[in-house]
Amino acid sequence: MPRRSWVEQIMGLPISVLARGDGAASTRAENAVRAVFAELVEVDRVFSPYKVDSAVSLLARGAVSWDRVDPVVREVAERCVAARELTDGLFDAETPAGSWDPSGLVKGWAVERAGSRLREVVDVDWCLNAGGDVLVVSPSGEPFVVGIQDPRDPGQVVASVARTGGAVATSGTAARGAHLYDPRSGQAAAGRWLSVSVTGSSLEYADVLATAAFVAGDHWPEVLLPGYEGLGILADGNLFATPGWGAG
Repeated sequence: MPRRSWVEQIMGLPISVLARGDGAASTRAENAVRAVFAELVEVDRVFSPYKVDSAVSLLARGAVSWDRVDPVVREVAERCVAARELTDGLFDAETPAGSWDPSGLVKGWAVERAGSRLREVVDVDWCLNAGGDVLVVSPSGEPFVVGIQDPRDPGQVVASVARTGGAVATSGTAARGAHLYDPRSGQAAAGRWLSVSVTGSSLEYADVLATAAFVAGDHWPEVLLPGYEGLGILADGNLFATPGWGAG
């Protein structure tokens, strides 16, 4: 089956797109991928905490008020509040320092939204990978196999899961070290688990739930919503999967 791939560095991450099917080399496929990349570049411009003129940075400095930002920023803020309520406070865009950082939601939300461009090309199967968070669109019904990174050795894959649609998201310490904090204590999230991966229909929800589950520690399976499954990796290398992991 014909395949084609694209890779761009956006949001400080490698964003890769794999197309599979007779239309993979078509102009329609090329245009869809370019539209995805352009949309993610715009999201980075607005939401990156590392860009001095982003809305997030301007809000942090008090250089702009909430009623003056783009409506999409207020939409994301509302989604962050909903995510906090959904996870009983395990996910929170308010940092211990009192600033607003929606990064834990924005990537999944942005990739999910940009993925609508790919769905318009119905004769192509798609796998969109944003730094390990994956969106699968497979009209043919043939699965993509998504690898789960070994948090003890990021160059290795410790498990895999086949998906014919939906999302796979992972939170942990492999890529960025101890960057997640527990909103309940304000301290870095730490425990026996090195990563938690979550599968489900929505990448936005899977990403939020993976973050909340990692923060929850030993009780992480209780955080997952119906239709979402998880795989946790312990510091000793042992794996624990919820009953429905691997389905779909």
